[in-house]
Amino acid sequence: MSNEDPPGVDLARLRAYLDRELPGTVTGPLTARLVEGGRSNLTYMLDDGTGRWVLRRPPLGHVLPTAHDMSREHRVISGLHGTAVPVPRARTLCTDEDVLGAPFYVMDFVPGSPLRTADQLRPRGPERTKAIADRLVETLVELHAVDPAAVGLGDFGRPEGFLERQLRRWSKQLAASRSRDVPGIDELHERLAARVPASPAPAVVHGDYRLDNVLVGEDDRINAVLDWEMSTLGDPLTDVALLLAYSQLHTLELDTVSDVGRAPGHPSPDEIADTYARASGRDVSALGWYLGFALFKLAVILEGIYYRYRHGQTVGDGFDRIGAGVAPLVALGNSALKEN
Repeated sequence: MSNEDPPGVDLARLRAYLDRELPGTVTGPLTARLVEGGRSNLTYMLDDGTGRWVLRRPPLGHVLPTAHDMSREHRVISGLHGTAVPVPRARTLCTDEDVLGAPFYVMDFVPGSPLRTADQLRPRGPERTKAIADRLVETLVELHAVDPAAVGLGDFGRPEGFLERQLRRWSKQLAASRSRDVPGIDELHERLAARVPASPAPAVVHGDYRLDNVLVGEDDRINAVLDWEMSTLGDPLTDVALLLAYSQLHTLELDTVSDVGRAPGHPSPDEIADTYARASGRDVSALGWYLGFALFKLAVILEGIYYRYRHGQTVGDGFDRIGAGVAPLVALGNSALKEN
């Protein structure tokens, strides 16, 4: 890694802060590298030649601190450390913006790989791929089994009315991104709003749980769950449904989304749901509604990216094609509601 400052990190200021808050931790010349990937908060690898750590901070130029709250990420991994949920150990939280221009936190480095594509899974073979997917579900079960109050997260969110608030939020996101007619999307929203289910007991929910938000070791075990920026207290079945939705994205034939569900040995959505139900003991009979909602959210996200691309507000490889995935997601969502 280079000794030069990457965007968003002043190495001299960071070193001074770490020497003050974690004396003796950094012993050699400190370097930092911006890790590729990640849609929102920025992740950097820190190295002093003998030790490695990871730093997380909000995007450069952010203006809405609540959307990139470092203290929430730091709080949830601090609370979960020591439970059956594998998370990196948090080392320090800095809220003094004079250090790097924004709040940040530092955590231990954990080895492993985020697996985003079928090509990354294929060399492991069908049996190992199934084992990884099953462990992903089992780890989610462990997360939802955590007693929030016992780990200091009893006030981490507002579970009452969680689904209704989520539906309103994503409806507003859709309204802000409208630039064309999307067949079936209003019907999907109306059907979701008309039959919001009663939520089970609240749990700590990750908010974006999928295979490329965990680190998988060479032994195929889940070494760490990452990217907690959407975490809160809420309905645990929203995590399950989003995992099911991600496992179907390969059917859209888009090179800009994960296609892990295409890998030989990867379980089907029904098999994933059955594994979760057996391991957790939770009632998943209403999962069709949750899957419809998860697909609605993903459709709104893709439509938002497409909207910003068309208006020259963002750039990225494949963004010109991403709009083609919206209508198929909506169709899948409506189908999920019909099957429920």
